[in-house]
Amino acid sequence: MVSSDMIPIVIALLGGVCALCLFVALFYSRLDKNYEGQKRLAAIGAASASKGRSSRVEDTRRRDVEKALREIEEKQKSTKRSRPSLHVRMRQAGLSWSTRTYYICSALVAGGVFSVLLSNMDIGLLPKLGFSAACGLLGPHMYVSILRGRRFKRFAKEFPNAIDVIVRGVKSGLPAVDCLRIVSVEAQEPVREEFRKVVEDQSLGLPIEQAVQQLPECIPLAEARFFAIVIALQSRTGGSLSEALGGLSKVLRERQKLQAKIRSMSAEAKTSAGIIGALPVVVLLVLQISSAKYLEPLFFTFAGKVILAGCVVWMLTGVLVMWKMVRFDF
Repeated sequence: MVSSDMIPIVIALLGGVCALCLFVALFYSRLDKNYEGQKRLAAIGAASASKGRSSRVEDTRRRDVEKALREIEEKQKSTKRSRPSLHVRMRQAGLSWSTRTYYICSALVAGGVFSVLLSNMDIGLLPKLGFSAACGLLGPHMYVSILRGRRFKRFAKEFPNAIDVIVRGVKSGLPAVDCLRIVSVEAQEPVREEFRKVVEDQSLGLPIEQAVQQLPECIPLAEARFFAIVIALQSRTGGSLSEALGGLSKVLRERQKLQAKIRSMSAEAKTSAGIIGALPVVVLLVLQISSAKYLEPLFFTFAGKVILAGCVVWMLTGVLVMWKMVRFDF
């Protein structure tokens, strides 16, 4: 039994305990630093802060990349020529001719054609001169264009292998300049020659970014422009060069697969166009061999010559239309 004198003391103790329990219940989350809810809120806040910092870094890097891309595109547009000069075209074709040599070849072709027409055909002096001049102008031009196109095709075929060599060298720890030097020695032509020029420019003191930027000027292909853009972006904004070039190599190989698929799908149309275009010429030759007198009015009368000229014009127009229809830009 509690005496009457102890009752006030007990009541005071009970009141103090109740007040303490109420205080702990209200402020427990602040008193306990290991409270799970507090830890979860702190973790969420830290994650949000780190995400905000990473997003700001990514935004800054994205802006830097976009700015560098705009500068590179403007530079390429300013240096891009609508039509390359004769010296540049011969260099792109892999020819060591001078401009004088080209004009001498044109004069020789025109003279040869004129001598053949002068001795074998009686069509008048003015048509002979016109046809000879046309052959002298178009013959060397077409020769250079054919060599130029073949060289571009060989470059596009070998270029992904050269990029793979650079990627493996960078992954193994070699500098990018040494990887370019390996390509300039061990790659197939014409990739070896073009990369040799890049290495020579770099060894003369030109930065690697500017040295590689000259590659699209020598080889005006999309593959060379992509490579120059990747090198320029990596040198300005940083990042993994091996990953960027590895992705570029994959894109170029997929591009080659798409080109092969397009060629296979358009082969039938090209064959049909070739047969249709060659059929009139073949029929004319067969008739000339079998019965030459049957075609004499076509070649030796004024009306026949007019008809023949009109047929040639329409045939060339039809061949040009069919060529445009079966030719795909990719």
